[in-house]
This record gives sequence, structure tokens and C-alpha cells, in this order.
Amino acid sequence: MNTTKIQIYDTTLRDGTQAEGVSLSCDDKLRISRRLDEFGVDYIEGGWPGSNPKDMEFFERAQHELDLKHAKVTAFGSTCRAETDPADDTQIQLLIAANTPVVTIFGKSWDLHVTEVLRTELEENLRMIRDSVHYLKEHGKEVVYDAEHFFDGYRANPEYALATLQAAIVGGADSIVLCDTNGGSLPWQVGEAVDTVRRDVLGLDAENGQRPPAADVILGIHAHNDSETGVANTLEAVRHGCTQVQGTVNGYGERCGNANLISIIPDLQLKMGYELGMGEKITQLAELSRYVSELANLNPDSHQPFVGSSAFAHKGGTHVNAVVKHTMSYQHIDPSLVGNETRFLVSELSGKDNIAVKREEFGLEGLSREQERVVLQRIKELENAGFAFESAEASVELMLRRVQDDYHAPFELIDYTANVEHRAGRGLFSEATVKVKVGDEIFHEVAEGNGPVNAMNLALRKAIQHVYPRLGTVHLTDYKVRILDSRSGTAAIVRVLIDYTDGERMWTTVGASSNIIEASWTALADSVEYFLLTDGELQAAQAGEQEPVAA
Repeated sequence: MNTTKIQIYDTTLRDGTQAEGVSLSCDDKLRISRRLDEFGVDYIEGGWPGSNPKDMEFFERAQHELDLKHAKVTAFGSTCRAETDPADDTQIQLLIAANTPVVTIFGKSWDLHVTEVLRTELEENLRMIRDSVHYLKEHGKEVVYDAEHFFDGYRANPEYALATLQAAIVGGADSIVLCDTNGGSLPWQVGEAVDTVRRDVLGLDAENGQRPPAADVILGIHAHNDSETGVANTLEAVRHGCTQVQGTVNGYGERCGNANLISIIPDLQLKMGYELGMGEKITQLAELSRYVSELANLNPDSHQPFVGSSAFAHKGGTHVNAVVKHTMSYQHIDPSLVGNETRFLVSELSGKDNIAVKREEFGLEGLSREQERVVLQRIKELENAGFAFESAEASVELMLRRVQDDYHAPFELIDYTANVEHRAGRGLFSEATVKVKVGDEIFHEVAEGNGPVNAMNLALRKAIQHVYPRLGTVHLTDYKVRILDSRSGTAAIVRVLIDYTDGERMWTTVGASSNIIEASWTALADSVEYFLLTDGELQAAQAGEQEPVAA
């Protein structure tokens, strides 16, 4: 373990909300703050006071509603305006009024921004940085100085970029953070620049007592991901001496996003051996990622490293065979260390071990290797016809159950029809009929619905729900259709995925055909059969342990 403590500075509540499609209410921001504090984050950047009413509300409520045990809330803003004293700058006053223990301000490090964006002199920009930091320090704030566009400025005019850092240190900054604001830097460029800052800025002796010893100033990194190097640049900066890391949960941020703390944290703690102060709380990482994505109303990225549902999912038969023999043969860490798990997928790429593992997961006994091979061959044939089983494990379990010697179908389809008509005064009208056999009895029902698939669903329920009243607890939650070969036009094969829930479990089944009604019926009927074969209360009732429970 590297004993150097790395500070984790989270900017999800500000930088993260600049991502397209991300919006957090004030209540959401308060909830995320509490969760980040519980996880062990050191700093939580709450927003920019005065930039919008939501951020103003957050800082007001945070003072009374947040009882954080570890993290410090930070207010974010900029240096004072050109030709303006910080005491007369409204934005600086709002930062103080936010009443946070820490204030983070950004200033210009790139001479292009000074002359073309601020439209002021280079020396005036240095004055703005120095005086703003000094004024905030006089008001008892811990000051983090974000050197905006530092790496671009360093490449364009290294002497001036370094001078901006020196101005912040002379002002009394507690931390200076090197920002790759455009996200265009590469790891070796970051490493070289950090080395220069440590040598030429932090290595200088204090001058006339105007600034604290360089050893007291924290050096940080703030990377964006526009070159897909946000995480790599952050790790390289730490390797070269930065001890504060800024980033966002799930990498949310403007354009291509910010450096992703969900990847940075395990890389630093598990692979580089740094002390983050989180310890075993890192096992909550996957839950934290999902929690924030849920509040942001975004679907979790299944392929996100460390925490995605596919991060430790094995599909190829050779890989599964190896992992079954030794779990680390195709996994870079034990997934439980970050709150994730190993998964085995079933597809046309599967081998016999994929099927054996899934059978064990489903708790199915008594299947021979030959029966497993039959299922595997059937899966390969169906995937060639357009099915996809890796996201429809209920269909896989059904196939395994159907080859068992004692399998009995809870119902058998005799025939069905589905009609869509346009009737005068009524518009589109959908009706379906279903004829099924349960035991020795045949049931024939008709139902109207909002579309033919809905009508088939309702007709099937009418036909068998009086026999299986527990079906009343089951509801369809999602229906997805994908066209597999659009070049075939209206004759294209379509894949249908249907999600169901009984309030406690969720499951997915799949169907595929050049006829969307047939594909839908396959997925629909399999979802119902899956429930009837796996519902605990229903199985207990059929075994004579209790009476069937009505919905």
C-alpha cells in the first residue's frame, strides 16, 4: 500500500449536470451528497452560487439539511472580473454567502483566453487570480484554485501558464489543480507538465513571506475525456505527484464527459495501492454508480468498466471454460471487490460449460451432458435465425426445463389469431383469439387490446388465469422490437424482447421471426410459461403443500 493520501474531489453536482441529458433536482443533489459522504469522498462541489436558482437553493438547504460526516461541500466560481476588486465583485460575494468551508475558483492559464475571451492584459489576469484567492483566504475559506485550460496554455506559452499558478500560490491557495479543460492532452504530455510544475513552481522557496511553503500546497488534476484519456491522464498525473483527483460519477460531463471516478477509484486503490480513506467501502462502488444514474434518469452503462453488468460477463465458450476452472483467468480483479459479480452468457458463441454453469445458476438438477448439448445446439440454431439469448435468460432456462424427463407444459397452444381493423367511428381496432389446452381441457377466448400483441396477451390470460390465478400478479413492463435485416424491407426478420415482473422478480424472453406477430407470441407465451414453472407459491400448491393463491 502506498501511504500517500489521495484526495477525491467529486464534481458530479456541477460538471456532471453539464452533460447532455443530465438534470438533477435540488433534492437529488442533496441525496447524492449524502451518498458520496457515506462512500468516503473528500470534497463535493455543489454548484455555482448565483448561476441559477437551483444552485442557490442547494447551498441554502445544505447548511440546514446536510449533516456530512467526512466530505466538505465546495462552492464553485471564477476569479473577479478584470479591473474589479474582489470586494466589489458580486460573484465573489455570492461565493462567500454560500457559507461553505471550501471555495473553488477557476482562472485563465492560457494566454489566448486572457486576450481573446477575457479581453484583458496578461498582467491583469495574474492580478485577478492573486487578489481573488487572497480575498477568499481573508474570509476564512479553504481555497482550491482550478487552473483552467492549463495544459493548452502550457503548450502555447509555458512561462505564462506557470506564472498563473505562482499567482494563485502567492494569493494563498491551499490547492492548485491542473485542468485539461478541452480534454485534448495525452498521458505523457500530462506527466511532463506535472513534473515541470512540481520542479519550477512548487519547488521554489517562499518569497518574502508572501506565500506558504510549497510543500503545503496540494497539487491536483482535473481531466476531461474528449480524447478518451480522462482516466489515463488522471492516473498519470497521480503517478507524477498530484494528490488531489477531480472527476464525476460515471464520467458525466459536458461534451464527452469528465474523468470517471468510478474507474479512477479502483485503479488507484486496488491497482496502484494508494490510500483513499474508503477502505472496504469500495465494495459499494457498483451501487453508487447505479444510484447516481437512477437519480439522473439515465440507464446504467452495461459496458462500463468495473461496475457495468457486462464488466465481468463471459460469452465465448473458451473463456467460460477457463473461468470455470480458475476465476481470474479472464478477469482482471475479483468483481466482488467493487460490488459486481461474474456472469456467464449464453449465445451462439457458447460452449458446453456455458450451459452447465447456467443450469447450476437456475438450480436445475438431473440433466445429462447430452441434454445440455441438445440445448446448446438448439440455441446456436435459433440465434442463427435471429434469436438473442444473452439478454433473455428466462428463455434459456425454459429450454433447459423442456428437455428434463419430467417436464410437463402448464399449457399448450392449439391456435391463435390476431386481427387489426379500421372500423368507422372507432378507428383502429385490435382483436385476438387464443385456443389453448390445459390438462385435458381446451379453452378458447377472445380479447380486444391496444394493438394485436396486447390483445393476444389479454386473450391468453383470459384462457388460463382461472386455472392459474397467480397470473394476476404478473405484468408486462417492456416490449422491444428490433429489425435485424432492414434491407429485406417488410420481409425483414424481427427480434422481440419482452420484460415481465411479478412485483418481486423480473425476467426477459425472446422471439424472432419474419412475422412480428409470431415473434411476439413466442416471447409472450414463454414469459407466461416461465412464471408458471418458477413461481414458488404456485409450485408449492401444485405439490399439494398449499392451495393456489388467487390474485
